[in-house]
This record gives sequence, C-alpha cells and structure tokens, in this order.
Amino acid sequence: MAQTTNDIKNGSVLNLDGQLWTVLKFQHVKPGKGPAFVRTTIKNVLSGKIVDKTFNAGMKMEFETVDNRTLQYSYEDGDNFVFMDMTTYDQIMVPKTLVGDKAKFLLEGTDCLVSFHDGTPLNVELPGSVVLTITHTEPGLQGNRSNAGTKPATVETGAEIQVPLFINEGDRVKINTTDGSYTGREN
Repeated sequence: MAQTTNDIKNGSVLNLDGQLWTVLKFQHVKPGKGPAFVRTTIKNVLSGKIVDKTFNAGMKMEFETVDNRTLQYSYEDGDNFVFMDMTTYDQIMVPKTLVGDKAKFLLEGTDCLVSFHDGTPLNVELPGSVVLTITHTEPGLQGNRSNAGTKPATVETGAEIQVPLFINEGDRVKINTTDGSYTGREN
C-alpha cells in the first residue's frame, strides 16, 4: 500500500527497489531554507546492512507488513533450523543462512524473534545475551580477578569465546550474542 514519508515510524518496513528495509531511526527536518525532508537510518531485512537515507517530505513510499513472532528453537535439520510456535505448536523450518553466525549461540529452548513477510521467514533475532556452560578451557588461576587477560574457552554449542583467566570448565557464563563477548558469570 502506498503511503508518504509522513507515515514513517521506527520499525516500519519499506519496500525500496524491491528490497525490504526496516526503519531504525527517523527524523523529520524542516530547515530554515529549502524544502522539508526525512532523515532515516534503515537496515536491510535480509542482509542486515545499515545505511542512512534521506527522503523528500511527502514523497510516496511503499510500506510492507512484517509479522514478528517469538518462536522457540527446537533442533537442527539438514540445511534448516526448526523453530516451534509455542501458541499453535506449529514447527517452522528456517534456513540456516538466515541465522548465520549467530547460530553458534543457539541452544535448544532459546526464544528468538522471527520476522515473516507473506509467510516467508526473513530474519532471526536472538536474545541480546545467552547463558551457556563452559565445556573446555584451561584451569582457572586463583587471584586473577582483575582484567589481567583472557583465555579461549569452548561453550556447549561449540562456539569459542574469550573469557577471563579465573573461569573454569562447568562455569555458566553470560555471552553477548551480537559480538560474542563475555559479559559475566551466572550463579
């Protein structure tokens, strides 16, 4: 459906040249001289690329409806991850390419936000952080409680991360899913 730049809001999905873009930020600008315009920061729904784009005020645009649903990760099946809708118990196949590198922090039972357009999954957002168990690392050193350094550690999903020297096998750690960094120890 065709609307104008006046209808842009955070979270709106725009169809620009056949590609879907999500509006992350927008600002209506009325300069002292010249016509008004809308400055936006948009994210490509498929590739995740973020760009700044400016539109003339009142310009016609094509908005798309995207359905965001919270689904629980169940298991891996060939080239797909299987997610379950916890309200209908439907199992939904999502291609591994949509999850990408974030798959290394995907543990069974994790709730993820999956975006759909016309029934096709577009994007999978993991929670901001996950708690995983350390399965392998060198023994921890007592007294190394400060930011003295880090060491490699493998978590239960197989991902390798950097952790402080005092972390031991069996410890549960909180990991930022955006950049894979250690954020703390869980009790």
